Amino acid sequence: MTYSQYHHITDAGLLDNFYRDRNNEWLGILMQRYTLLLYGVCMKYLKDEEEAKDAVQQIFLKAIAELQKYPVTYFKSWIYMIARNYCLMQLRDRNKTPVPVTEKMLVDNPGESEGKLAHQRKDTTLEMLSEALNELNEDQKKCVELFYLQKKSYNDIASLTRYSLLQVKSYIQNGKRNLKNIIEKKLNAVKK
Repeated sequence: MTYSQYHHITDAGLLDNFYRDRNNEWLGILMQRYTLLLYGVCMKYLKDEEEAKDAVQQIFLKAIAELQKYPVTYFKSWIYMIARNYCLMQLRDRNKTPVPVTEKMLVDNPGESEGKLAHQRKDTTLEMLSEALNELNEDQKKCVELFYLQKKSYNDIASLTRYSLLQVKSYIQNGKRNLKNIIEKKLNAVKK
């Protein structure tokens, strides 16, 4: 399966396909859509790139196991909750405190001026970024993800994708500009 040929199928459609034939490739397509969102959530809580990348992998494994057990209707909100809970557990284990870490404790730190509102804005921005990334053409999306999320160099991307160095630079530059335009449109639509 090539993921790009299934971009038109909704999350619910992919889940239906998975529940019908139990082919994990449907979940792979679905998970790929939310990689950026999950990475952003993990960075927000864990504040460490490597830890966040590891967390995303663990969340994917947990999600696949859970989806085998029971049906999920609203995948995006469900996977977000899985990610948030996973990160909270990591923070609790990191601190090794017997007191459970709750989201309220994380958000309402004394001295934090924006509190919940700042985190809600970050979540909204990350969701918009994830959605906007899926609206890029396949070449731009691939290069932007490799460059910004996987921290690959232009040369690495060129050898992985077989694009010329000039194409890679162009796809990243145009993808970045298009992401900005898509997000601005979404923000303007929210304000209206």
